Amino acid sequence: MSLNVFICGVGGQGLVLLTRVIGDACANSGKKIVTGEMYGLSQRSGAVSVHMRIGDDVFSPLIPIGQADIMIALEAMESLRYIEYLKKDGIILMNNRIMHPPIETSKIIDSKNKLEYFSLDQVITRLKKWTSNIAIVDALKLARESGNVRTENTVFLGCLSALKIFPVEEKYVKQSITDAVPKKTVDMNLKAFELGRKNAYDSLCTQVACREKT
Repeated sequence: MSLNVFICGVGGQGLVLLTRVIGDACANSGKKIVTGEMYGLSQRSGAVSVHMRIGDDVFSPLIPIGQADIMIALEAMESLRYIEYLKKDGIILMNNRIMHPPIETSKIIDSKNKLEYFSLDQVITRLKKWTSNIAIVDALKLARESGNVRTENTVFLGCLSALKIFPVEEKYVKQSITDAVPKKTVDMNLKAFELGRKNAYDSLCTQVACREKT
């Protein structure tokens, strides 16, 4: 059996590092993993997406439409852009941050009408038409608690590691984090990981199967 994980966000949020950590953790634990990335323009709010497929029966790097078991959205609106990849009643780990593209900001500034930004509530309402298994993560808040606001991506590693369907043990993910991040930030990243894991147990694990707490 394979596990399909679709990751999305915008440039500069650390999706490349997130992909590397998961990939290395899979490899170190003896799991086969195939990935396919689409990188956007980090300085222009460019969309970034990653197809990640784990399992011995996986060959293509791309997840077929409607076959992703898990979606990790580091930016809320990007979840709507790619929702077609998630299977019905799949799992969504979604940041509560909305990073509006410059083109949307320009329309509001130039408009004589009272236009409003697309809101987080509107995103959630649309997602719930597809699945109720949604974990809203205040990743920036948790990253600040870790001591480094740039650890939002690591928070999601903690959330992912709590899920029972994720086939990699926590110790491999933590070791991969330790190997991948700058040495001076290791402790902060590991704290962000633990905060994300706790967040999953406090919210999403009431809806979907999770690993036993360690």
